[in-house]
Amino acid sequence: MPQEMIALLMFSTMLVLMITGQRVFGVIGVVAVVAALALWGTGGQAMGFSASMKLMKWYPMLTLPMFVFMGYVMSETRLAEDLYKMFHVWFGPVPGGLAIGTILLMVLISAMNGLSVAGMAIGSTIALPELLRRGYDKRMVTGVIQAGSSLGILIPPSVVLVLYAMIARAPVSQLWLAGVVPGLVMAGVFILYIAIRSWLNPSLAPPLSREERAGYSTADKMRLLGAGVLPLLIFASMMGPFIMGYTSLVEASVIGVAVTVLAALLKGRFTRQVFEVATRETLGISCMFMWIILAALSFGAVFDGLGAVKAIEGLFVDQLHLNPWTILILMQLSFLVMGMFLDDTAMLVIVAPLYVPLVARLDLGLPPDQVLIWYGVLYTITCQIAYLTPPFGYNLFLMRAFAPPEISMADIYRSVGPFVVLMVISLILVMVFPQIALWLPTSLSVK
Repeated sequence: MPQEMIALLMFSTMLVLMITGQRVFGVIGVVAVVAALALWGTGGQAMGFSASMKLMKWYPMLTLPMFVFMGYVMSETRLAEDLYKMFHVWFGPVPGGLAIGTILLMVLISAMNGLSVAGMAIGSTIALPELLRRGYDKRMVTGVIQAGSSLGILIPPSVVLVLYAMIARAPVSQLWLAGVVPGLVMAGVFILYIAIRSWLNPSLAPPLSREERAGYSTADKMRLLGAGVLPLLIFASMMGPFIMGYTSLVEASVIGVAVTVLAALLKGRFTRQVFEVATRETLGISCMFMWIILAALSFGAVFDGLGAVKAIEGLFVDQLHLNPWTILILMQLSFLVMGMFLDDTAMLVIVAPLYVPLVARLDLGLPPDQVLIWYGVLYTITCQIAYLTPPFGYNLFLMRAFAPPEISMADIYRSVGPFVVLMVISLILVMVFPQIALWLPTSLSVK
């Protein structure tokens, strides 16, 4: 059977199995193992073993449980709630101020967790009820929370970028730094949109009343500011030494966990129950991602053995005569289409064996060591868009689970339209101006 047909059979089998509702890592792993044994006999079993050894020896993987644990400790000890109270008081007097504060809350939560679901859970339980009670338009606020929570997979420490780094064999530290500026640019675009729309139509996002503002003294505001600054200090204590080159990525993650636990202890909120919940959730998420990476590495090894990447490159370049930028745009469009039905990890695992090596070979006018870093940011932004894209965007259904009954699924679908457009604009900016993503990692020397 031709190699192209074998590759097509593997993809089609994988998609059919996913439709049945099986777990992603199980589907990918089974297809990889069966294909390896069918192609190379008993020698094919070494591929899975080799992939597991490669995963176990990948030192940066230790950052994954550290940052997930830190995020759950912050959530369970209500440190994020203190942060939102600060934004509530300081930004409330401005039209749209609470929505702007919600975006800023999501940025800081993203900087201490790395998962979209954490921002969605915190935003839906803390910010959403308050925004609705203040008379904010329900479609606007649901869109704000969904778009803001998606920043968690772009702003470091992004768990999605850790997964991409392992599959693409790119340095996690460089990918994280590459996600900082695009993440902040996207957050800034969201804030600008909220501010302009609230200014044009104040009824969508009314400011706090004069009476309520008078209820907060200067002392109250400074006390809340101090409570809100604590998460910033946690982030600075973790990322500062890392960016300055004093610690490695793993060491920085340990510092972040230690400072977060210490802060929770000083506030008297780090209980046995908090420890058990954070540990249990961290174990579940870490194991899930490790299984996914193991399956992806095995799947990629089979594709390398088939020479499928060279075949696809020959199809696009030699037969269809497409230029590198056209190929890149088609890749991103395929991610957007898949994102309507699959989550980010499934998308990456399915196409990474083809896309990542192909991007590395395209002449996109960037140094070879920077292409995969830049493409990792493009992939992550596209995943953010896919999170909000109907009919099966990941964040759409998370919002349905968290939202009160008065917010319908139709409201949720309509709320994301403006933010999807803003994300597409951000994606185009990073594609046209790669230095938005590459400036920080090329300017700093990190371990």
